[in-house]
Amino acid sequence: MAVDELDTRILRLLIEEPRTSVRESARQLGVARGTLQARLDRLERDGVITGSGPVLSPAALGHPVLAFVHIEVTQGHLDEVGDALAAVPEIVEVFSITGGGDLLTRVVARDNGHLEDVIQRLIQLPGVVRTRTEVVLRERVKHRMLPLVEAVGRAAKGRR
Repeated sequence: MAVDELDTRILRLLIEEPRTSVRESARQLGVARGTLQARLDRLERDGVITGSGPVLSPAALGHPVLAFVHIEVTQGHLDEVGDALAAVPEIVEVFSITGGGDLLTRVVARDNGHLEDVIQRLIQLPGVVRTRTEVVLRERVKHRMLPLVEAVGRAAKGRR
């Protein structure tokens, strides 16, 4: 999907000021409200914008420990294990990966003891062969999209 300069400005505004109304956003961007709404609809339809809810802090919800758990799965059981992982509330993301393991999970916990309990639960799932856990000490770069949006916008501008 091609993202042009206006799309980039729209996405930047959504990232920087997510609670701004469509009317106010259109005013700030200097475009008609209908134009902005059509662009937003297209960006959603094309999968560029995938949500609009709040970003929550697991730490503020009482789960300050963050770990990445690599899971090796018995061949042919990837979907079953993936479905079982979706039932574990402390698992906030799961990815199929290449390399050392089959799945990479992002796990949050109340403390190290709770993390161990979660890992023990994972080990007991049918199809799980072994796990390897890496505990996060400090977040160095927060999840972000604005630098990517700006790079895509610059590339689109350069193609004109």
